Amino acid sequence: MKKLETKNRTWREILHEVIYEADTRQGKLFDIILLGMILISILLVMLESINDIDDKYHDQLYIAEWVVTIIFSLEYIVRIISIRRPSKYIFSFYGIIDFLSTIPMYLSMLFVGTHSLVALRALRLLRVFRILKLSRFIGESNQLMVALNASKAKIGVFLYFVLIVCIILGTVMYLIEGADNGFTSIPRSIYWSIVTLTTVGYGDIAPQTALGQFIASITVIIGYAIIAIPTGIVSSEMTKNKVNLNTQSCPNCSYDKHRDDAEYCYHCGTKLN
Repeated sequence: MKKLETKNRTWREILHEVIYEADTRQGKLFDIILLGMILISILLVMLESINDIDDKYHDQLYIAEWVVTIIFSLEYIVRIISIRRPSKYIFSFYGIIDFLSTIPMYLSMLFVGTHSLVALRALRLLRVFRILKLSRFIGESNQLMVALNASKAKIGVFLYFVLIVCIILGTVMYLIEGADNGFTSIPRSIYWSIVTLTTVGYGDIAPQTALGQFIASITVIIGYAIIAIPTGIVSSEMTKNKVNLNTQSCPNCSYDKHRDDAEYCYHCGTKLN
């Protein structure tokens, strides 16, 4: 019966299952190959940014980049033709990222001459958007996004509290240290409190008085405690919410948040593969 259903499926349905889903052997193989190409393309961008390597192997890197670009172009075209409503993919987050990571090489052909070298370099840097494509291979990223969305109210209250603490500490340090020690205004003092509270400590502004150094020490200790709070909030939500990591994608609208036993799309009602 299963073989009969496979025979009756159209080439577009089979292609859609391979490209958009990872539940089959072919789909997993496609994802692995694409993952490898993304990592290679990112490595090429990094190597081209090193002048010594680019001067010595510029032609080889250029050819390799064109090979990668052609492969991504074919992937982009195939994703469009394998879905019944191409606009759903083209204007989706991943569709825009795929487009931005592929188009720079083609645009570079339109910018010829020394006067356009600056624009050309900026276009080439757009290829780093390919790294965002890696997120589609990490099913757990969906679980993290759901946990962040569920805890956004708590995190919002927490950030509001942090902002109040930074304003109070900045104002106090402005009164204690004053302009002579670099705390020339309340906004600049608040900048110091944010940098200190996050335990970054650039050192461009530092308290000079004993009382100011004592408050700075307390601020750093508070900062360590504050860092742990959002981590606990998100971890709690991740523990409570078990997220479905099913990769089944609708061949009509690309909606992919289905249960494992779903037969029809929750969004448009189309029968799933």
